[in-house]
Amino acid sequence: MRRVGQLAITTGLFLLAGSIGWNAGLRAAEPSNSAASHLPRADFHSQTVLKSIAFGSCSKQDKPQPIWEAIVAKQPDLFIYMGDNIYGDTDDMNVLREKWNLQKNLPGYDQLRKTCPVIATWDDHDYGRNDAGAEYPFKRESQQLFLDFLDEPADSPRRTREGVYASYLYGPAGRQVHVILLDTRFFRSPLKSMRNTSPPAEGITGPYVNDPHPAGEMLGAEQWTWLEGQLRIPAALKVIVSSIQLIPDEHGWEKWANLLPQREKFLQLLEQTQAEGVIVLSGDRHASEFSRLPRESQYDLWDVTCSSLNQARAYQNELNRFRVGLMYSEVNFGMLLLDWEQSDPELTMQICGETGRPMLQVRIPLSDLKIGAQRKE
Repeated sequence: MRRVGQLAITTGLFLLAGSIGWNAGLRAAEPSNSAASHLPRADFHSQTVLKSIAFGSCSKQDKPQPIWEAIVAKQPDLFIYMGDNIYGDTDDMNVLREKWNLQKNLPGYDQLRKTCPVIATWDDHDYGRNDAGAEYPFKRESQQLFLDFLDEPADSPRRTREGVYASYLYGPAGRQVHVILLDTRFFRSPLKSMRNTSPPAEGITGPYVNDPHPAGEMLGAEQWTWLEGQLRIPAALKVIVSSIQLIPDEHGWEKWANLLPQREKFLQLLEQTQAEGVIVLSGDRHASEFSRLPRESQYDLWDVTCSSLNQARAYQNELNRFRVGLMYSEVNFGMLLLDWEQSDPELTMQICGETGRPMLQVRIPLSDLKIGAQRKE
């Protein structure tokens, strides 16, 4: 078994979410009276240097999931579950609990949990209803079942805060990876629907329009404040996990652009905090792609969409003016590979097929994620 180093939590001892047997050597973060103690802090800390991170989304618990074998074979240092981790779709918490248990006990996923830590956020189907937001009446009950699935301890801050957002800081200075898990469900306003008459062949699909009304909400006030603090924490790489796509804005499915002012608020917050090293991971779409957003006076922002772990999609023609390369719609998972040994550390972002073979890949130096980096055409 490959061991991961110590993990600390700002309050109390913590067993790494979703893992088994990783509690040896854990310690609570020690309080400090120094000025630095008043700076924002990540929720969980580990000195482990991450060199490989696997990630994925959208796993239907009652269908075969052979892809876990390929993920385990990659020997990742961490796995990030990005939402639709099951398809609950119920108001009955007993049914939801049974579906979580079914997924948790699948041999392939169980093997992954025994070999590397798992951290996660949720999307609509594991939250409780298709496309649901703040209006879902059982969101607090569902939150506890989600955290039970991850073996989240009773004293974890995720047990008491509203929403499942959380942050994890790995590695020593110079090699720190900061994973920020967002909750795009608990606080989200209803979306504006449309009657879409375009055939899929035209690449315009989905039931929602981009709403410019300023009253819409994606993260909620407390999560926005928390996110601002997290963005001010220095790290070589910041991996922001959003269950829905941030950058694409043309399709009619769920995405940040459904609430246009909220998408703009996110981008402005990146600029305001001068956060460097940021990339976004997203799921939801039952297809994978790389999207790159050029930003004036900032570095280009990447959104790596990775979906689905066991549900291929029939159509591939979908508009995305920010897409780099092709869309991949067979079952897949993602990998982030970090080469810290180079003078300018390199990040490789991959979408891998069911056998583990990379199907899409982008490779960039981390210096490309710094303010003032030369824009790539």
